[in-house]
Amino acid sequence: MSWSIICAEDVSPQRWKNDGGWTRELLAWPRAADWSVRVSVADIEADGPFSKFEGVDRWFAVLRGDGVRLYEYELRTQDELLHFDGALGPDCTLIGGTTRDFNLMHRRRSGRLVVTPAATAIRPEGRWVGLFTGRGGLLEHGARAMPLRPMSLAWCESPASQSCVFNGGEAGEGQAWWMQWSENA
Repeated sequence: MSWSIICAEDVSPQRWKNDGGWTRELLAWPRAADWSVRVSVADIEADGPFSKFEGVDRWFAVLRGDGVRLYEYELRTQDELLHFDGALGPDCTLIGGTTRDFNLMHRRRSGRLVVTPAATAIRPEGRWVGLFTGRGGLLEHGARAMPLRPMSLAWCESPASQSCVFNGGEAGEGQAWWMQWSENA
């Protein structure tokens, strides 16, 4: 029941096949080759379609930059996560230049993933819990406190059912989300 922490700045970026940007994969859990949950931070440099992922739910948010257009939505740094079917592969248009974005993917066949803003405390349920923060802050689980740098992911397998609280600065700043995974019921 220990926590792992990784910061995007400590991960080497990988160039996309279409040359439209870079990805920093923070976690592919439980195994890189057959993940149930995949968390990454991407730098989008050019307009183009998202890759298609059959059977995958996706969540997306703009962390830095002027934003993007996906479907009929204009997404900017202050907006909530956009949840969509990964099989659709929407076109992405930059609004004003390069953006840095949060990407979360979940294979539906593998279990259930619940994603909520980190503005409220949670009591972990299930086999895996994670927290991503775009701006950094302090994660408290029971009596343990862990400082997180900006663009960090913290996660724990088989977490104790104790209160998890995230203090990410002033209320309403957003850019922090809890992720809880459990097996299909």
